[in-house]
Amino acid sequence: RLTGVSVGYGEAAVVHDVDLTVERGQLVVLLGENGSGKSTLVKALLGLATVVSGSVELFGRPATPTARQRIGYVPQRTAVAGGIPATVREVVASGRVARRSWFTPARAADRAAVDEALAAVRLTDRAKDPLATLSGGQQRRALIARALAAQPDLLVMDEPTAGVDRANVQLLAEATAEWKRQGLTL
Repeated sequence: RLTGVSVGYGEAAVVHDVDLTVERGQLVVLLGENGSGKSTLVKALLGLATVVSGSVELFGRPATPTARQRIGYVPQRTAVAGGIPATVREVVASGRVARRSWFTPARAADRAAVDEALAAVRLTDRAKDPLATLSGGQQRRALIARALAAQPDLLVMDEPTAGVDRANVQLLAEATAEWKRQGLTL
């Protein structure tokens, strides 16, 4: 829930006086022109931009870092496929960090969550491949799987179809409909 939220970088607000309530199990889409503040508003929810005024509640309580761990986030842009030679499975498994520390070995529940996330975005067959060998749409789906592997209560995707071909947009639409049927808040 956002109540009277103005968001900015530093003290200067770039998004003004937003009221928004998203109920459990809803799918909400923010539409607007480039530069209208959609991503900035999302970053306020995640604690990545300054809330200049108003209040942000997550799951019925004031937003805290602990509450934000319950959010799966797919950023608008990322350089994840850059110079790091990670497999798709390794990238998706990094989403489990919210559930355990870096130094704790993966448990059966972690491996199962990664497998489920890969299946949800239809990348099981590419799990051992380097992320850099995937198409842009497949990389996007791998990042969505990373967010899903955390088993979030809320999944936030910032422009999930940007730069994605029609086939991958269709896969994402089908997956999103299924997640909503399962009760995930999107």
